[in-house]
Amino acid sequence: MIRRLLRHTSFRAAFVLLALSSAQARADTCPEDCSAPPPPAVNIYSHTGVGHLSPVTTGALPRVYVPNRSSNSVSVIDTMTLKEVGRFNVGSKPQHVVPSWDLKTLWVANNGTGKNGSLTPVDPMTAKPGQQIPVDDPYNLYFMPDGSAAIVVDEAMKQLDFRDPHTMALKSSLPTPTCPGINHADFSVDGAYALFTCEYGDGGLAKIDLKNQKVLGHLDFSKMGMPQDIRLSPDGKVFYVADMMNDGVFLVDGDSLREIGFIPTGIGTHGFVVSRDGKRLYVSNRGSHKMEQGKAKGPGSVTVIDFATRSVVAQWPIPGGGSPDMGNVSADGKQLWLSGRFDSEVYMIDTTSGAVTKIRVGVEPHGLTVWPQPGRYSQGHTGNMR
Repeated sequence: MIRRLLRHTSFRAAFVLLALSSAQARADTCPEDCSAPPPPAVNIYSHTGVGHLSPVTTGALPRVYVPNRSSNSVSVIDTMTLKEVGRFNVGSKPQHVVPSWDLKTLWVANNGTGKNGSLTPVDPMTAKPGQQIPVDDPYNLYFMPDGSAAIVVDEAMKQLDFRDPHTMALKSSLPTPTCPGINHADFSVDGAYALFTCEYGDGGLAKIDLKNQKVLGHLDFSKMGMPQDIRLSPDGKVFYVADMMNDGVFLVDGDSLREIGFIPTGIGTHGFVVSRDGKRLYVSNRGSHKMEQGKAKGPGSVTVIDFATRSVVAQWPIPGGGSPDMGNVSADGKQLWLSGRFDSEVYMIDTTSGAVTKIRVGVEPHGLTVWPQPGRYSQGHTGNMR
């Protein structure tokens, strides 16, 4: 009896051990049906689509604001009638109209000639300017991803000035000596760093640690050129960099700060606008390699790049010639607005057909913005929304 009980107990123990061993083996190999789900796909433009207007923008006039660099003025265009409905004077050499991080103010960046620069606030509810604030050399303006500071791109002094996002009082400055002509920027998915284009010298990019406010590195491209605008792909993996001298777009892995490709587009590749659905990149080709006083009615065009395939899917020439520069799309995504830098006009381009409507403005229009725009907050420039 005792012998039979021991044999039975040994059999049960062996069976349990075998079962545990089999379970462990299954756990170690884990077939597909028990694998962890893949992480959700990243789309940094998921909050900038049609219908995602912030309540903060309720009541804002549907307008296009065009800084006329050589007229020291801003033209105001009604997006419904496609007519200039106002124009007001600002400071010296206005370069860009920049939505604030909190979407309550549009800042006109008056570059000046160094020490006589300024920022002019504009109320988007009335399209009227406020009192100018003296600011050294504000060629461009961005905002920290958390809204804690404005970043004035002080191109002439080769530095970034971190300022109060409301009063524009100076908080700190970061010298960027390896980035002559520091210019445009975009931010990593997590907001840890930004890449700034270096327009002069040998060109290239500067990588900036935003939290610690220090330069992390510099990238020289395979072909010396003149980098302009920069924009991050929807999946957050690739930075697209417009190069005016190389007539195309460099692709850059921001994390490793490495060039990974190049897409030819057109003469004088200059500015970027992301489509309202976040699937395409509109590339403005200014039709000239000159920074200033380029020829009017040049071979300007717009190239459309598909983010998913990183390939060109359309080319839209400006009828009769032109010089498309910087801009943005309307809230519904149906209109692409770009300034005509050397032609004293702006272009409203139908994003379905590529048809172009021209509207006269002041002399040398540059970084226009369209307002209101969908998004939770603005990272600066002409409305880089997230």
